Amino acid sequence: MLSQAEQPVPARYFRMPHAAKGLTVGLFGGSFNPPHAGHSLVAEIALRRLALDQLWWMVTPGNPLKSGRELAPLAERIELSERIARNPRIKVTAFEAAHHVRHTADTLALVKARNPGVDFVWIMGADSLRDFHRWQRWREIVLTFPIAVIDRPGATLSFLSSVVAKTFDYARIDEGDAPLLARMQAPAWTFIHGPRSSLSSTAIRKAAKG
Repeated sequence: MLSQAEQPVPARYFRMPHAAKGLTVGLFGGSFNPPHAGHSLVAEIALRRLALDQLWWMVTPGNPLKSGRELAPLAERIELSERIARNPRIKVTAFEAAHHVRHTADTLALVKARNPGVDFVWIMGADSLRDFHRWQRWREIVLTFPIAVIDRPGATLSFLSSVVAKTFDYARIDEGDAPLLARMQAPAWTFIHGPRSSLSSTAIRKAAKG
């Protein structure tokens, strides 16, 4: 019997999900190591508040800004994501691994090239906004697709203090206009308040170690 580390990833997860022209799609990427209810809460808030037709739950091969020593196998993270991403509009995918992309800027460029006529919005938790300026080609990311920043515990004020928020302050739209965001020309972003989960992948991993 194969160990979890040796379990193959079903081929369907390496294919980019299909979205017909005219649809609005949220891009929600992360290591999901492991995925938890806080992730699904962000996804559900994004679907509802942004009036999205789909949300692509993109399980990444790895985060260049994080150590890979504690990274669970891709097959395991996909399987766990499927268990908690119950909404039929959520598409769990690992297409980044098939295209050997590890940086968000490259992912967004690939998605844009492959899906003319589809309106995308990048979704991130507010806790990621604080260090967003450390991401490779972060300005390019902001200029590719509109961005929705979803509130996370302890990060509510990050949209005021972060480098990216200050740099692109002129492109911020009112939260009440969030349903229009996916159709807007980048740069455009908004901060969405709502229910917050205190769960974190880091804390879950530490607890598992006992």
